[in-house]
Amino acid sequence: MTLLDRSIVELGRGLRTGEFSSVELTESALADTRTVDGELGAFLRTTAEAAMAQAAKADRQLAEDTGNRSPLLGIPVAYKDVLCTKGVETTAGSRILTGFIPPYSATAIERMEAAGAVGLGKLNCDEFAMGSSNENSAFQTTRNPWATDRVPGGSSGGSAVAVAARMVSAALGTDTGGSIRLPASFCGVVGVKPSYGRVSRYGLIAFASSLDQVGPLTKTVEDAALVLEVIAGLDARDSTSSSAPLGDLRGALKAGVSGLRVGIPKEYLSMEIEPGVRDVFDISVSRLEAAGARLSEVSLPSTEYALAAYYVIAPAEVSSNLARMDGVRFGPGFGSAPNLMAAYESARHLGFGPEVRRRIALGTYVLSSGYYDAYYLRAQKVRTLVSQDFEQVFKEVDCLISPTAPTTAFRIGERLADPLAMYATDLLTLPANLAGVSGMSVPAGFAGGLPVGLQVLAPYMGEATCFQVAATIEEMAQIWQIRPAGHANLESPV
Repeated sequence: MTLLDRSIVELGRGLRTGEFSSVELTESALADTRTVDGELGAFLRTTAEAAMAQAAKADRQLAEDTGNRSPLLGIPVAYKDVLCTKGVETTAGSRILTGFIPPYSATAIERMEAAGAVGLGKLNCDEFAMGSSNENSAFQTTRNPWATDRVPGGSSGGSAVAVAARMVSAALGTDTGGSIRLPASFCGVVGVKPSYGRVSRYGLIAFASSLDQVGPLTKTVEDAALVLEVIAGLDARDSTSSSAPLGDLRGALKAGVSGLRVGIPKEYLSMEIEPGVRDVFDISVSRLEAAGARLSEVSLPSTEYALAAYYVIAPAEVSSNLARMDGVRFGPGFGSAPNLMAAYESARHLGFGPEVRRRIALGTYVLSSGYYDAYYLRAQKVRTLVSQDFEQVFKEVDCLISPTAPTTAFRIGERLADPLAMYATDLLTLPANLAGVSGMSVPAGFAGGLPVGLQVLAPYMGEATCFQVAATIEEMAQIWQIRPAGHANLESPV
């Protein structure tokens, strides 16, 4: 047992009563990271000196007689390496950004720091957040702490592992097609994909600008609420950010589900889902019904086209966003290129990995003359249909529930040779990104010793409903305090 086995709420209580200081808590977190991360590979770099300075500042604030302290004051956290951090190398898991040290921090990180959170460093991810397994990082393979021969899920795999392995209390990740929810499910933590615009994207190294969203990964649903309350809100530097009220998230945690209309999308459940995952889902649904939820089957008929539409729209935005990456100011350099064009080609070939090159090529193709209408425009029409499906179904129910992923964490290397099988990992998560609705994954049980997450989706700006249902699932499952136990197989608590 370590201090970071406790929730943020419990740690905050210990800090306020003087049971331990933020400096002691941060020292413990850094020591634990040095002990376990060599095997897991969650961190690309730690910022121990800066973290200790932040912790000392937090202790000074804790010593002041004030009742307005942030619940994150003095709490160790870490950030996915696609979020710019002032003065700290930020690479997005790519060699083409080697040596890039931002002169500013992302708004989400600024708000975490303003709340007194202690940043321990930058976390590994799929290159430019493109991947479902965290195997596309240019620098290292991150391993699932529940079984180190398994992937942690992507692209925010380092964020999920750092929380699951008790190296930090919370981490920020990003979700473009499931990149928070999928690793949360695979690693047995809570992951929130807020509604599009709920959290500022300023300072996020963009993958697909109309799909990306920043969100928290934590051990508990309440901890996720505390982090989201800090990072959410309007930002003048992001024209897509929203001023819509967040609502009473912590109040929603206690509301229960009695009378709540919960929909089960028949298209999601008709997909090929592992028996163990389905068992956890079925038992959880029965428990929700016993708690008073009104369950019904609903339809999202455009789901079958969502994957194809996503893998046209997202690569198209990739080809545009990554056009600026030329290797001139940072990255692997030009080698002995004879001219400027050859220099660019050399830098991009050396700097981008195969998955990023694949998506750039695909995106350039679907945007090219003669193919724009046939692919990109048609995909945007499908996106509209997907959004309309959600709008219609949320007139019938308050939220939706499904497995987060069709499977538990698969073995490292198992899907690398088959991109389509890898893309299919996101079948249950990416429709929410196309529609921009709110969603989260909450641990609900185990299958074959590996965590299983359930996905809760709610209307646009409906995060409070997500937290209401997720808190009930968490309470029923009673598993958040179970930590990864090496290679020992756990029987599912459900």
